[in-house]
Amino acid sequence: MELLAELSQRKVLAIIRADGPDRALECVRTLVTAGITILEVSLTTPGGAEAIAKARSEFDPSVLIGAGTVITEVQAEEVAAAGAGFIVTPAITQGARRSVDLGLPLLCGALTPTEIITALDLGALAVKVFPAKLHGPGYFRELRAPLPDAPLIAVGGVDATTTPQYLQAGALAVGLGSPLLGDAGKGGPQSALADRAAAFLEAVANA
Repeated sequence: MELLAELSQRKVLAIIRADGPDRALECVRTLVTAGITILEVSLTTPGGAEAIAKARSEFDPSVLIGAGTVITEVQAEEVAAAGAGFIVTPAITQGARRSVDLGLPLLCGALTPTEIITALDLGALAVKVFPAKLHGPGYFRELRAPLPDAPLIAVGGVDATTTPQYLQAGALAVGLGSPLLGDAGKGGPQSALADRAAAFLEAVANA
């Protein structure tokens, strides 16, 4: 399954940070049931690689599961072994470079035009513009002028109100962290997470 095409179609990448692998897996289950089926488990989650392995064994291949906040080469190798289907980094890290070496699709974090071009030259499949909230949706319109074909994902402070704005401004997809997850990763109600997921999917449909 081609990740770039799926991101373009599904529009939402869920970012899961939790207090352990079991909670992360619980959040994955809730989100998949709600209809969000591209997800990254951040390695800021204790046992993140374990959560990825469990989720990968549980869900159909149509559910795309990756690893986020990959900084080091060792982390890239660990999540590759766990079955991650793609890797997300906050910046142009050694983990990003190792991901390319391993042949794993890379969503590489960057902010400035120079960083975006560097990430694409490195071999990133798409660029995670982070933190998107710093400059807002208008920044994506400005980036589109010199970089009309660059696949850009808006991540960082994207909420249900601004999701359609980023998509209309040229973002391929949005990455949703705390505005989507809320406190579900720390024991908050999964029913509330499901409600937030529904609100984001509605916002995407209205974009």
